[in-house]
Amino acid sequence: MRKVIVYKFGGASVKDAKAIKNLSNILFNRLRNHMVVVISAIGKTTNALEEVLMKKYQGLPYSLNNTILMQRHLEICDELFEPGHRIFSVVKNYFLVLERDLERPLTKENYDQYYDQIIGYGEMLSTRIIQEYLCDQEQYCLWQDAREIIKTDENFRLANVDWNLTKKKCEKYLLPKLDKFPVVTQGFIGGGSSGKMTTLGREGSDYSAAIIAASLKAKSVVIWKDVPGVLNADPKRFEKTVKFDRLDYYEAAEMTYYGASVIHPKTIKPLANAKIPLEVKSFLNPEESGTVIGDFKESQGIPTIVVKDEQILVTFKVTDFAFINEGHIHQVYTELQRLKLKVNLLQTSAITISICIDRQIFKLEQLMDEMKRFFVIRYNEGLQLITVNNYKEEIKNSILMEKEVLVEQTTRNTFQLICKP
Repeated sequence: MRKVIVYKFGGASVKDAKAIKNLSNILFNRLRNHMVVVISAIGKTTNALEEVLMKKYQGLPYSLNNTILMQRHLEICDELFEPGHRIFSVVKNYFLVLERDLERPLTKENYDQYYDQIIGYGEMLSTRIIQEYLCDQEQYCLWQDAREIIKTDENFRLANVDWNLTKKKCEKYLLPKLDKFPVVTQGFIGGGSSGKMTTLGREGSDYSAAIIAASLKAKSVVIWKDVPGVLNADPKRFEKTVKFDRLDYYEAAEMTYYGASVIHPKTIKPLANAKIPLEVKSFLNPEESGTVIGDFKESQGIPTIVVKDEQILVTFKVTDFAFINEGHIHQVYTELQRLKLKVNLLQTSAITISICIDRQIFKLEQLMDEMKRFFVIRYNEGLQLITVNNYKEEIKNSILMEKEVLVEQTTRNTFQLICKP
């Protein structure tokens, strides 16, 4: 049996009709049997659906938002297909079902579950459109519902993969198809134990590609981005960046842990465990070499700078003049785990615990409601977390000169600060 190759295209690479035509051009000499193409929602669709959910929660009218989003997808189809093509009715039907699903009540208590049932419409729409377009271009491929192959628990919005069941489902549903045709499927979504749709975490399509690759013992994974490969900093924020030609799994994992947006944080582990190389290539310049992530067992030693926006700094202060101990930290982390909140930075003093977390709807309020019985709590929103790995003093000093710093932390290899943007 030939080895499977997994390609992943994100929202920016399918943002409009021109981008979808470019995707087809990339696949023209590459698409073959035993290839799985994982695709995200069309650019900014997830954001648009999140706005619909917020309006629904606030009791505001949202039908116009849905109409605008549907028109955007239909306009893309107008540029890709002949009038009367069946894709137009497929798209309209998805939005009819979406409207019906949005009629159900939405509360703070069921928000995560509700979110997962709505947000995946973006990926369903994009993959239907792209699979139909590829077939029209005589790039014949099959469509696969990711909910059938990526099986998870029902920890909504951050579902955990059932690896044994996922492997069995991939072998059952994908392998027979891949022997005959390439397969197009969705990133980001999975199927829970009761059949409900789940999601793998925001921007989780990279992880979907890694899950499928590990389950099928793939030859490689290629992630197509709008950058030439993995860079040591965001080129939109920093003028001088360095592209890595290759990275060891450990170094890449460390970059994603600190928030490097080029790869989803959970992507590296399943690929490293299975020794499957990951390539990051540019969909703007597909013939360029990009970056290869693999088992190289070497560190580049190049300083990498990661900036995370919309951060919240929360400080817990003990109320009984006791010193902070392991029990206090465990108490905070237990609640963070319950709320599915990841700590991006932790700092303790004699009487305080300070944590930096991503902004997530309702989560700060729920955290404070639970912990105010034990601590005095203060917080700041709208902050930046800047991490410099393999830092040099001149980089550290230049960043410190430009920022209003709330927290600073330095270890042997890593410098971090929380600041106002």
